Amino acid sequence: MNLLAFDPLLAGDIDFGIVLIVLLKVVVTFALLLVAVMLMIWFERKLHADMSNRIGPNRAGPFGILQTLADGIKFFFKEDLLPDRADRKIFILAPFLSMVPAFLAFAVIPIGGVFTDEKQGAVKIFGHYTWLQLADPPIGVLLVLAASSIAVYGVMLAGWSSGSKYPLLGSVRASAQMVVTVVLMAGSLSTHDIVMSQAGAGFGGLIPRWNLVVTGVVPFVIFVIAGTAELNRPPFDLVEAEQELVGGFHTEYSSIRFALFYLAEFMNTVTMSAIIVTLFLGGPAGPVFAGPDWIWGPVWFLSKLVVFLFMFIWFRATLPRFRYDQLMDLGWKVLIPLALGWMLLLATINVARDEAWALPLVVAIGFAVMVLAYGLLTSAIRTSQRRRDEMAEVRS
Repeated sequence: MNLLAFDPLLAGDIDFGIVLIVLLKVVVTFALLLVAVMLMIWFERKLHADMSNRIGPNRAGPFGILQTLADGIKFFFKEDLLPDRADRKIFILAPFLSMVPAFLAFAVIPIGGVFTDEKQGAVKIFGHYTWLQLADPPIGVLLVLAASSIAVYGVMLAGWSSGSKYPLLGSVRASAQMVVTVVLMAGSLSTHDIVMSQAGAGFGGLIPRWNLVVTGVVPFVIFVIAGTAELNRPPFDLVEAEQELVGGFHTEYSSIRFALFYLAEFMNTVTMSAIIVTLFLGGPAGPVFAGPDWIWGPVWFLSKLVVFLFMFIWFRATLPRFRYDQLMDLGWKVLIPLALGWMLLLATINVARDEAWALPLVVAIGFAVMVLAYGLLTSAIRTSQRRRDEMAEVRS
C-alpha cells in the first residue's frame, strides 16, 4: 500500500508537474508557519501588554508588528557563545531537535479545502486536484504524537550538553511534564479523515458535528490542559524556576541558537493550536457563503486558530504557576485516570449502539462505574498519604 497515495495528487502517475506542486506545498507550508510564528510573537506581546495595562511593541512598523523581525536581525549579530564544558556536537544539535518536530507535526494539518460530499476536501491547483495540507499519512495522529515525543530530546540534550547544573535541572523538569498524555477516539488516524468526519450539517442543523460535541467535551478539556503542559507554557512553565533566576535549559545559549529555541516555543504553540482545531473543531470545515468555495476553508481554519492562540495568551496573563508536585498530581491522579475512564465509556456507548442495547441504561451504568472507580482511587490516594504521614512521625 502506498502511504502517500491518499492525496488525490499522488493517486496516479507522478510527473514533473506534480513534483513541482509538492515542492510548492513544502515551501508554502514552511513559509506560512514561519509567518504565523512571527505574528504570534507580536500578538502575544501586544495582547499581554493590553491585559497588563501596558503599551507593548509600538516602534518597529505599524503597531509594532515588525518587532519580531527586528529582534531576529539583532540575534544574528549577537556573539555566539559555546561554554568550555559543553558537548559541542550535542549543544549545536539540540536547538534543531526542538524546532524540526513542530514543523513535522504541522505538515499533516489541513489548512483549507472544500469539505463536501462531492469534493471531499480537494481543491484544484494548476489543473490537479489535491488537499491543502503537505501530507496525509494514514497514521497522521500518531505522527503528531511521535514528533512531540522527539521534541523532548531537544530540551533534555540542551540542558545536558551545556555543562552546567542549572540548565540540566531545567531540562529534567520539562521532560517530566511530557508524560501527561491523552487518548482520542477517532474513526481514523488520518487528519484529513478526522476533519471530513466533522464536516457537514450537524445535529438538528445547528449544532456542528465537531468532536468537541461528539466526545462530550471532557477529552477536549483534557487535551487542552495536557497540551499546555507539554508546551511548557503558563501555568505549567516549570522550566523556569524563580529561585534559580535563570531561564532553564537554554541558559547557556545565545545568538541564533537561542533564537531557534525562542522560535520553537512559539512554533509549538501555533502547531498545538492547529492540532486542537483539527481534532476537535473540524479544522477548515465550515459553511460556505458567497464567493469561491475554496477560500472559506482557510478563513475558518484561521479564525478557529486565533481563538486558541488568544486562549494560551490569556492563560499566561491570568493564571499563577503550578508547583511541580501539583502538576504531577494533576497528570497522574486526575487527567490520565479521567482520560482512560472516558475512553472506556465512549467505547461502551459505541458498542451499545452497534448491538442495539438500551443506551440510557448503558450510559447510567457507565457513569456509576466511573464514580465508583474515582471513589476507590481517591480512597487509595488518601490511605497512601496517611501511611506516609504516619511513617514520617515515627521517624521523627
